Amino acid sequence: MCHGGGETTAQTGDIAALESAVTLFRVRRRGVRPAAQLRDRMLRLRHVMDVLELEFAQDAAGLAGCDELEWQGHSSPIQWVKHECRTTASAAIDACDVGAQATRLPESLHALEGGAIGFGHLALLARTAEAITSSETASAFEEAPLLAKAREHSVSRFRHDCEHARHAADQRRFLTDQVDQMEARTLELKPAAGGALFLRGFLDGEGGATLRTALEPLARKAGDDDLRHRDRRLADALVELAGHALDSGALPQSTGERPHLQVTATLDTLRGLDGSPAGELDWCGPIAAETVRRLGCDAAVARVLFDTESAVLDVGRARRVPAAATRRALRARDRGCVWPGCDRPSSSSQAHHLRHWAQGGSTDLDNLVTICRAHHWKVHEGGWRLVRTDQGMVVLPPVPLDVGPSAMPAAGAPPAVTPVIEVPPSVLLDTPWRWAPETPSFPERESPRPGATSTPQARGPDEPSTA
Repeated sequence: MCHGGGETTAQTGDIAALESAVTLFRVRRRGVRPAAQLRDRMLRLRHVMDVLELEFAQDAAGLAGCDELEWQGHSSPIQWVKHECRTTASAAIDACDVGAQATRLPESLHALEGGAIGFGHLALLARTAEAITSSETASAFEEAPLLAKAREHSVSRFRHDCEHARHAADQRRFLTDQVDQMEARTLELKPAAGGALFLRGFLDGEGGATLRTALEPLARKAGDDDLRHRDRRLADALVELAGHALDSGALPQSTGERPHLQVTATLDTLRGLDGSPAGELDWCGPIAAETVRRLGCDAAVARVLFDTESAVLDVGRARRVPAAATRRALRARDRGCVWPGCDRPSSSSQAHHLRHWAQGGSTDLDNLVTICRAHHWKVHEGGWRLVRTDQGMVVLPPVPLDVGPSAMPAAGAPPAVTPVIEVPPSVLLDTPWRWAPETPSFPERESPRPGATSTPQARGPDEPSTA
């Protein structure tokens, strides 16, 4: 149990005085201040907050020295601080670490009180002191060299300084901690409604650096009209990275073929006729006809004939759209995405039919353009139009429902033909992008509501949206 009850009244009075001062400060009259005055106020406020954080940390250390009954059912003082003080686990750990190591950091405490370092620096110093002093082989913790670096460096850079100090003190333990991180790698793929996928995982430092090195070039904005927030661009970059991995052909083969997406759709679905069924995408399920057409712009297509009882009568040879020679000429001509303002290179782009081959468009240079994955989705599912003119390529936004084209005729007696589209990695299926106010979007950092669906009228890839 903790003692010292005689100080309770005085301490309560101190807290009450502090609360009164903060309340008076908050209700003061506010006015417009010049930037120089604002900067000075912010620096002084941050210093006051750092000093109060130190006071809080010392109380946390006092709680840690109490009997477990004082934690009121929590598993540790850290858990009590996290839940009862309404803070994060990281902040609770920092408070307890600083309080526990305060006696080893006298000069650092003085530097914080004088405004030379912040509480973030002090938390890193405390964590490093704990790691070094608890090591069986490390020498004694030396505060002065690290404190000198804390005075000069930002918190993020000082974190690296502390890691170097830990490694220098005990290389074996540093390696053990790194191996433990690697062993803790995990990735959970949880299916959701509509074929969507939830991701949750953890990567060690090297794994995270490898992933970010691969994602960052792909997560750049695709032109000035790209309104996706950074988290969205990183998610889209992960999908694109998987597509490049499939493109390389280096992944292990399955049933004698390299991994690829496979879409199955009827001819009426490809043509966009009303009443036609959705396409079927392996590992996903039903997908919209417009998505089928986008995936089919640059894919190997095989014809499959069925009889009236759905028995397979014939499977035609797969053919690539477009041919390799046409693709080389296309990339040489366009030199990257043709969407105005986009600078994505040809290596990150796909072939797009201005008039889809399923609706009579030819697969030659006059009807093909190079377009990046982002704008390819925008042209199909997003409802925009990409038009070639004498002055170059122009884009037209989706039009309202009441001025859209008339519905295509309903499907008649469909022929017993089902094209099977083996989609190369260059057209790996993406989730919808947030582009412009005309494009439906979800709130930032929120997942789509499971089961939410829409049923836009079927249309061709080059017709204005009627949704």
